[in-house]
Amino acid sequence: MGPLSLLLLAVGAVLIVVGTRRFMPPYRRYQALQEQDANVARYEAWRGGARLDPKTGASVAMAVLRRQLQMSGLIVIVGFVCVAAGFVLR
Repeated sequence: MGPLSLLLLAVGAVLIVVGTRRFMPPYRRYQALQEQDANVARYEAWRGGARLDPKTGASVAMAVLRRQLQMSGLIVIVGFVCVAAGFVLR
């Protein structure tokens, strides 16, 4: 294995770890917000009323978290590409 292969493997491994660590906190918060939004929807269905504005604070926060999750996933994918390139360039 050449130095370029080792460098790509190391960079890929670091990117995978960083992306995974960035992914987990927003994912947990996103799941909690989804549960909260489902509870509000059940309550509104029980009450018989509907929101005039379907956009809530939870939906805005979920959009922000979804973007963070996409960026973290992109970092992990780039890490896997670097690892694969490191193995190909042996």
